[in-house]
Amino acid sequence: MAGNLRTRSTHSNSITSNTTKQQQQPATLAKRLLFPHLSPGSDLPPLFASPTCSPELNAEAYDFLALALRAFVNTWWTKITRYDKELLPEITIVLTTVLRTLETRLLSTDFSLFMFSVAPALITQHYRDYRHAASKASTSYAMGGAIPLPHLFHQLQPHVAISPEGKIDEEYFRQAFDHVLRSCLPPQNYTPEAERYIVREIILKVLVKDVISRVTQPWFIQRTILDLLGPSLDAESDKPPNVSPPSHTHHAHFSFHSLLVFFLSAVQSISGIGLALVQTYKQTLSTIKLVNHSTRPTVNQRRASEPWRKARPAPISPMRNARSISPPLSPYASAASSTLSLHADIPQPNPQRSSSHYAREPLTMISELFTMHERFATSAAMHTLCMICAATTPLMDRLLTHLLYTRILCASSILFVLRLSKHTLFPNGYPGPPPIDPTPEEQIIIHQQLVRRLREQVPAFLAPVLLGSSPERTVEEMIRPLGDAACNAHLAVFIMDALLLSIFPEMGVEGSAGNADVDVAERLDDDGIQDWAPRLSRTSTSAMTL
Repeated sequence: MAGNLRTRSTHSNSITSNTTKQQQQPATLAKRLLFPHLSPGSDLPPLFASPTCSPELNAEAYDFLALALRAFVNTWWTKITRYDKELLPEITIVLTTVLRTLETRLLSTDFSLFMFSVAPALITQHYRDYRHAASKASTSYAMGGAIPLPHLFHQLQPHVAISPEGKIDEEYFRQAFDHVLRSCLPPQNYTPEAERYIVREIILKVLVKDVISRVTQPWFIQRTILDLLGPSLDAESDKPPNVSPPSHTHHAHFSFHSLLVFFLSAVQSISGIGLALVQTYKQTLSTIKLVNHSTRPTVNQRRASEPWRKARPAPISPMRNARSISPPLSPYASAASSTLSLHADIPQPNPQRSSSHYAREPLTMISELFTMHERFATSAAMHTLCMICAATTPLMDRLLTHLLYTRILCASSILFVLRLSKHTLFPNGYPGPPPIDPTPEEQIIIHQQLVRRLREQVPAFLAPVLLGSSPERTVEEMIRPLGDAACNAHLAVFIMDALLLSIFPEMGVEGSAGNADVDVAERLDDDGIQDWAPRLSRTSTSAMTL
């Protein structure tokens, strides 16, 4: 009897200790702000719809969301009322629905075409048009230099959302974001105009006024490239050499010991090279086998199994974004769609086509960036590389797609970007001070550092062949087309258009924006549509046609 009582008391004590430990564990910020009704020991509900989402990514996303809502919503909401704790949980419910809708869209989108065809073609065309405009800057085409370079560039790349001075029209992206909200928000949250307008203006302010205006600055692009290249080697070379005290041993004469050390060092070096070659060979074989046996399903195969697309009357493939380029016919559709507009009567791509030549546009972009077509050695090397890639097109397409979805668009990369964004935006749990733009002197230093770092990436014995007789001039020519913020704004808007059309392909269909605000259409009719007609240059159309 005493033994039974002792056992029960021990069991009850263990239950009490476990409960006490769970209660002693501090609740996370997301649980206190977003889910105040949950018990301390319960887990947070999944934020993403995919069952393969890791708990670590779910926790980091909730933490980032809680920090953002506490910094930008709770600060002014507590001044209105200190007792209402239901606003943040309601916002969380809406954001969960939006994130899951975007997740479904992103998982059903094939980003291979965007990453390997559309984006490199846009960058290549940007470089060509900038150099073409710069060659006319001081000629009679520019009235003897009276027309600035951004105006000449705008004539080559006109866009409905950008002025010749590089100023972005907010109404263009306001209508685009309204379509995104209509696709992502629940009907009960999209119908109220006040709620929709507030969310739309917040997104517009963050992306257009804060993000695009900063990422188009030349110093920001140059500093980003410097961060990607890593630390310079000059810091190590500037250090004084490690001078060891003079040794009193005499090794000048030939000895069996020195011969043995030399022989063993040579054997070690040869064995190390052999092991590296064997490991590289095995890794190459395993990668080729993995690429051949685990190819990503095509867009048409994935769409056939998507229930959310069956209700749409005319599903449009993202493959048609870059293949059919023509301005929209209706005046209002030009304000809500991109210059890369689509037509519903274009036939679907041939399903028997197994290759897309993903390596062609990146190689063309590299050739244009480094002006390889102007030197015989680099032009011959690039033509040889293009022929090799053309001969192995099916394998290159599968390899590039495999690397994209296993190295770039993977859970570990998303988790890294999420953590980096959280530590950057909220260094101490709250928004840090706004970043200070560098002075003109600091921008010149950043430019010089980038030129030196890019020059260091090419070995000295290959620099005359790859970069020509003047490597510094070649590097300067590569950086110069990104040195004007007004011209960079065109590239940013074109890339955002292509990205939106990849995720929301119905935005490129004529008449898809017919249920938007009527006052905007009236304003466009009053301002005159003939000045808003989007068009692409002949070289842009040929570069984007795949």
